[in-house]
Amino acid sequence: MSLHITQLTEISEERTLPLAPDNYSEEPVKDNKLIIYQIFTRLFGNKNTTNKYYGTLAENGVGKFNDITEKSLTEIKKMGVTHVWYTGIIEHATLTDYTAYGIKNDHPAVVKGRAGSPYAIRDYYDVHPDLAVNVKNRMGEFQDLVDRTHKQGLKVIIDFVPNHVARTYHADVRPSGTEYFGASDNNQVSFHPQNNFYYLPGQSLVVPEGNNLLSEQEVLPYQENPAKVTGNDVFSATPSVNDWYETIKLNYGVDIQENRTHHFDPIPDTWQKMRDILLFWAQKGVDGFRCDMAEMVPVEFWGWVIPQVKARHEAITFTAEIYNPLAYHKYIQIGRFDFLYDKVGLYDSLRRLMEGHGTTTDIIKSWKAESRGIASHMLRFLENHDEQRIASHYFAGTPWAAIPAMTVAATLASGPVMLYFGQEVGEPGKGSEGFQGEDGRTTIFDYWGVPEHQKWMNNGQFDGGGLSPEQQNLRSFYGRLLNLTREEEALRAGRFYQMHPYSIEDHGQSNHKLYSYIRYTAKKKILVVVNFDQHQNINTTIPVYEPELQLLAYKGKRLVIKDLLGFSPDAKAVFATSEKMGHIKLKLPPGSAYIFNISPE
Repeated sequence: MSLHITQLTEISEERTLPLAPDNYSEEPVKDNKLIIYQIFTRLFGNKNTTNKYYGTLAENGVGKFNDITEKSLTEIKKMGVTHVWYTGIIEHATLTDYTAYGIKNDHPAVVKGRAGSPYAIRDYYDVHPDLAVNVKNRMGEFQDLVDRTHKQGLKVIIDFVPNHVARTYHADVRPSGTEYFGASDNNQVSFHPQNNFYYLPGQSLVVPEGNNLLSEQEVLPYQENPAKVTGNDVFSATPSVNDWYETIKLNYGVDIQENRTHHFDPIPDTWQKMRDILLFWAQKGVDGFRCDMAEMVPVEFWGWVIPQVKARHEAITFTAEIYNPLAYHKYIQIGRFDFLYDKVGLYDSLRRLMEGHGTTTDIIKSWKAESRGIASHMLRFLENHDEQRIASHYFAGTPWAAIPAMTVAATLASGPVMLYFGQEVGEPGKGSEGFQGEDGRTTIFDYWGVPEHQKWMNNGQFDGGGLSPEQQNLRSFYGRLLNLTREEEALRAGRFYQMHPYSIEDHGQSNHKLYSYIRYTAKKKILVVVNFDQHQNINTTIPVYEPELQLLAYKGKRLVIKDLLGFSPDAKAVFATSEKMGHIKLKLPPGSAYIFNISPE
């Protein structure tokens, strides 16, 4: 790759007009650059490679708390990670029998898959027995995992699922003085502010067909009378197989059927129960909560509960899974959330580009929408447990499509960035696991091994011994990128300036696969340039106008450009002292990304 900056003399007066007001973000400078590594705990440490369709725990195996060793955490931290999000910790509905340990069986009609959904919570005060070597000591083994994680200098995030519970919810180990949800409800009315659930009086629940396991079970029909309202706000006794039929909606004092009228005085019982649950886990050393479907719970509850938890645990963080951009400001300002999912925005824009049919104008729209005080609150990601794997043929079909996209996700702003386990080695999510089906995702419902991740795990050695050279290179890229975002102050807490979206050769037309911007502080100037085209080189000349020269503190000195990401040799650049503008000449290989430090010689 060649790169240099020279004087620019053949530009019309119209083309030299600076576009600084449209390119500059006035987002307040904040250092919120958490690097989160999401672990699906049930799958992460599983060494079993059987992967039988709808296999049982005995057949397909399961990962344990103890499989997440000091060695694995050390290797994760080397990638620049600051927080580990352990998904699926709290006890949820499952078809695996734990009655020998005093845990009631769940009815197969209301469990998705053999392992069950980690978001169908069965007991808010317990950890899932699948994850323990010694089931009787399961909470102790979780506590040991928290301690191991902290010992490595990493912080712990777990899920908080506030909107719904499993149909078979029953708190076996709740602390003394607490009662389980629904214990004091009046189930003869559809709504009461102090009820924990919503009801359909006089109607019995009819469970939808569609769980393939039902044909293997000889059990009595599931009984629920009166029917409780389904988790995704379905006020029907006959939810569909596409609904969250295995869950029950929790009542926060909102009369949904009466124009969502609020009944928050006195404080609803559900609010108080949920506060106690959050404090319970915070007292066990949990450093943050990823709050499932937070926007389905009234923002007033969050504004009430989060300050109370932080009053006792000041450093704890709250991240909202939220998909409505119109509610973003409200959930930060009123709800008091630290971070919000950036799914409907940058993720969707980057996904289109990775699939080959998006344009970089979508990125521009995303950062402009978030530049009014919330960009540093947005959690960026390309994969998580809900999304398809990048390497899947349902998505990009190659893990290398992530190079420019992940670079933008990690460096566009000062908010957190997240990596899903297996992403860094190109896990494609192949196979029909059971209830999950063949859909390009890693299952959250079934017992399964994750093949490409298992190659890195290497039978518990966590040394990457089974990875190909290409996978080693991919993982090395993620490590260099994520460490860089923490090491460089300009990427961690700098301001943002978008370079002009066209190059000189474009004659004023945007190159829709090229994107570049500057992140900067008073002392550091970082230029990020990416090529989203997976097939073509981009030979381009990016104009550097007077606003950019002022930003770079150019005073006629020689400026040195150094490639920090390691994809090209160092290059030097010179501005002519008589000119007030320059240009950057670049040759960008397909699917490439560059992070340049710019400094006086």
